[in-house]
Amino acid sequence: MNSTKRPGGSPGFLLAQVGGHAAAKFAERLAPLKLTPADAGILRLLHTLPGTSQQELAGKLSIHPSRLVALLDALEKRALLERRPNPNDRRQYSLHLASAGIALLQDVGRIAREHQDALLKALSSEERDHLTELLKKIADEQGLILGVHPGYRWMKSERAGRPSSLSKKPEI
Repeated sequence: MNSTKRPGGSPGFLLAQVGGHAAAKFAERLAPLKLTPADAGILRLLHTLPGTSQQELAGKLSIHPSRLVALLDALEKRALLERRPNPNDRRQYSLHLASAGIALLQDVGRIAREHQDALLKALSSEERDHLTELLKKIADEQGLILGVHPGYRWMKSERAGRPSSLSKKPEI
């Protein structure tokens, strides 16, 4: 019997199933660091975009700005990031990783590599490369931004207590 005819064998379902499993396992691996996947993603982006403003970061993540402020406040309280005055615009802050954030990001990177190896251990190196190319093709066609998890769009606004206008999940 063709695998796409069996219950649970369709590519769309399998992508969702593996994606959900991978996300849950990654969250479990980050828990000892007292980080969520969203926190880890923000730290990673700040490492690649040092000095970005809160507004720019909210745009990159497609997250409601008030929700981002709450996430940044929590990371700043842990001394993982710093808000510095923007020399080009007094109304904005530039975001930078603090030394503790840089050190923690190294642990996140190790955990992410271990997670990927565990998740893909059934595949050969060539199969991993092929899967990566196929997934990039799908992500590109769907308009996803490589390196930015689409889940930020669905995070609720802290201020409103309900999903923001950016957080509406797409119809499937």
